[in-house]
Amino acid sequence: MITSIAHVTVYVLNQEEALEFYRDKLGFEVGSDMTVEGGFRWLTVRTKAQPQLELVLAEPKEGPMFTKDSAEKIRSLVKEGALGVGVFETKDCRATYEELVAKGVEFIQPPTEQFYGIEAMGKDNSGNWFSLTQPS
Repeated sequence: MITSIAHVTVYVLNQEEALEFYRDKLGFEVGSDMTVEGGFRWLTVRTKAQPQLELVLAEPKEGPMFTKDSAEKIRSLVKEGALGVGVFETKDCRATYEELVAKGVEFIQPPTEQFYGIEAMGKDNSGNWFSLTQPS
């Protein structure tokens, strides 16, 4: 039986730039950063509060998982902003929003009252959307 989620993949256009975004702007810490079989870079980030769940920052490339064509299709979807990272929680959405804007993070929706709390929506430097929420 499955007991937990360990890793979730986020497709990015450039791993080094994504690392700088998630670590230096959002405040994540590096979980793993190593080159594995076939020259694949296994790069993960996580929050200090939830270290058992890591985001894998992966560049879609031709290889065992993707054909050249499918890798390019995924890159295209990322560039269009059609893929998302998910929902990140914070204790104070408005303050976190202001802090991230000051660091140069792009937002497509400022903090807005919702039935479930306060939500702002941003983009990472590859174009993936993410939601920043303060639950009610």
